[in-house]
Amino acid sequence: MGTRINRHLAETGHCSRREADRLIEAGKVAINGRPAVLGDVVEDGDDVRIAGKPAGAKQKKVYLAFHKPIGVITTMDRGAKDTIMQALHNARGKLPKERIFPDGRLDVASAGLILFTNDSDLADALLRAVGQHEKEYVVEVDKPITEDALKAMRAGIRILGRPTLPAKAERLGPKTFSLTIVEGRNRQIRRMCHAVGLEVVRLKRVRILDIELGTLKKGAWRYLTDDEIAGLKKQVLK
Repeated sequence: MGTRINRHLAETGHCSRREADRLIEAGKVAINGRPAVLGDVVEDGDDVRIAGKPAGAKQKKVYLAFHKPIGVITTMDRGAKDTIMQALHNARGKLPKERIFPDGRLDVASAGLILFTNDSDLADALLRAVGQHEKEYVVEVDKPITEDALKAMRAGIRILGRPTLPAKAERLGPKTFSLTIVEGRNRQIRRMCHAVGLEVVRLKRVRILDIELGTLKKGAWRYLTDDEIAGLKKQVLK
């Protein structure tokens, strides 16, 4: 059974599926000498090339957890500075040879857990499944948190033209609380806090589904365990 061309390119580690679609639309991908089109299927033995060069073989699947520091930008733009890929390569430890991508984003002023993988099926499923997969944050704000503010976050707050989905909000201290959401809108938590009269001082993501940041130091990474990988796939690839 064949594989769609964008998935095939992602599995070689050359790029993400989204970037593969852009390369195909730009006419830079060929299958057996003819220009590829979106939706093409690649069979074993097909000659797939990008800008005239062989796309390469499929890579083994890799899964990492990384503690993104504040000031690091979640982008794959090689021309940008202070990117997450630069931070990952500056970390201690020998990274896998396979090309991996961050799964999701954290804004530049936030820190915490972000996953890396070259498993395009898992990455796409995580990005698509709005409203299904929990992400937990520890939030420090500029003034004491009221119970009304926590209740509003639990029920949903109107931002960017529509209400947020129900969330879990629990007080950790006078100005600190945990917030678990199942969305990932642009600067969502900062906007939610602003809507109830609070401004975020520090924001750290501590969990994605069952994967916890734990004691992983800022700027450090680790491989996911076999149990963590199996758990992710069970929850996401339904």
